[in-house]
Amino acid sequence: MSTQRVFVARLAGCAVFDPAGDRLGKVRDVVVIYRKDDPPRVVGLVVEIPGRRHVFVSIGRVTSIATGQVITTGLINVRRFQQRGGEVRVMAEMLGRTVYLRDGSSRAVIEDVAIERSRLGEWDVGQLFLRRPRTSASPFAKGPTTFASWAEVREEQTPGQSQSAEQLVATFSDLKAADLANTLLDLPEERLLEVAEELPDDRLADALEEMPEDEQVHILEALGDERAADILDQMEPDDAADLLGQLPEARSEELLDLMEPEEAEDVRALLKYGPDTAGGLMTSEPIVLSADATVAEALALIRRHELHPALAAAVFVTLPPYETPTGRFLGTVHFQRMLRYPPHERLGAIIDDTLEPISATASAAEVARMLASYNLVSVPVIDQARRLVGAVSIDDVLDHLLPDDWRSSDIPEPARAPSTAAVPIIPRRR
Repeated sequence: MSTQRVFVARLAGCAVFDPAGDRLGKVRDVVVIYRKDDPPRVVGLVVEIPGRRHVFVSIGRVTSIATGQVITTGLINVRRFQQRGGEVRVMAEMLGRTVYLRDGSSRAVIEDVAIERSRLGEWDVGQLFLRRPRTSASPFAKGPTTFASWAEVREEQTPGQSQSAEQLVATFSDLKAADLANTLLDLPEERLLEVAEELPDDRLADALEEMPEDEQVHILEALGDERAADILDQMEPDDAADLLGQLPEARSEELLDLMEPEEAEDVRALLKYGPDTAGGLMTSEPIVLSADATVAEALALIRRHELHPALAAAVFVTLPPYETPTGRFLGTVHFQRMLRYPPHERLGAIIDDTLEPISATASAAEVARMLASYNLVSVPVIDQARRLVGAVSIDDVLDHLLPDDWRSSDIPEPARAPSTAAVPIIPRRR
C-alpha cells in the first residue's frame, strides 16, 4: 500500500533543495529499472545543476518528493549523468509508449507515470495515465483517458524500447534552446534521433546552434536531405555556415542547392571567409537603416522577439542598399543613445562615428580585443569597399575562444561561501 504518489510529468522542472533550503538544481527525468514480476523500481533522478550539467541523484539520497520540490540529503555526485545498461528514463523513454490492457479492451499510449513511495521508503512505478485510441473521425478529437496499474498492462516490445516521441517533444516545449540541446544530447542515440524527427524545424535549428559541431553534423546527416535543408534555412546564417563548413564540400553544395535561395546566398557569402576571421564569425543579418530613419522606427525593429539581444543593442546606418552587403557604412547608433532622444529624431543626427568598424579579414583575436577595449556587445564588419557585410556579437567570439568541448565539459562550480550548501563529489553508488 502506497503512502505517497507523484506524477513524473509534473515533477519535471521542479527545484531540488538540500536540507538547509539551498537550491541545487532542477529535475529533468526519473530513472527506473525493470523487474520481472513487479513494477519498475525507481533508482534515482536526473537533475540539472548550474552549468547545465545533468547529474544522477540516487533515490536513496532523496528525503522527500512532492509536486513543486524535491529535498535531498545535500550529498550528490556532480559527474555528468551517463545512462547504464538496464536503466530506463521515464520522460525520455516511457512516455509515448504503446501498451495493451490485459483485459483485452484496447491498446493505449502512456501519457504520464505515477511513482509511489511504499511504507518501506522505496519508490516504484504505480499508476499509469493512459490515452486510448480516439473514437471520432474528427482530427481535433482525442481518445478517452484512463488510469491503470502496471500489473494491468503489458508491453509487446523489449522493455524500455521507445515508441512515439510526440509526448516527449511536448514536455520540451518550455525549454530554452541551450537547455533543449543539453537534454537532447543526454538521450539514448536512437531516442535522440526520434525526437529530432518530431521537433519543429525552428526548435531543432535553435537546439543545433547550441550543440558541439560534431553533434550537429551527426544529427543533420541522420535527417533526410529535404529536412536537413529546412533546418539549415531556420538556423542563423553564421551557424549554418559553421555547420556546413564541417561537411565535405560536395555534401555542403548539395544541401545549399536544396535551401531557399536567399538563405543559401547568405550562407555562401559567409563560407568565403576563414573561420578565424571577423567574416567567419559574423552574422550577415544585423539591423540596417538609413540616416533618415527615425528613433521610433529603430526601436520598433529592435523590439522584435526573435532578434538576438546582442544584435538588438545597436543599429547600423548605411547608404542604400540596406541589405548586406550594403552601401557605404556611415556609423552605429546604440540602443541607449536612442533612448535619450525623442522618437522623431533622425538616426543620421545621432550616429556614433567615433568607433571604427572592423575588416572582414581581421582575426578573431582582433575582434575580441575591440569588443573588450570598448565594452561592446557587437561590432560592425565591413569589406574593402567599406560596405557593411555583417556584425560580430560577443557570443560569437565567446563560442570561438572557448574550448571546442566547452558545452559538454564539466565546468568547475564557483567557490561558495561556507554558509551556503555544499555539493561534495562522492562516488556514484546504488
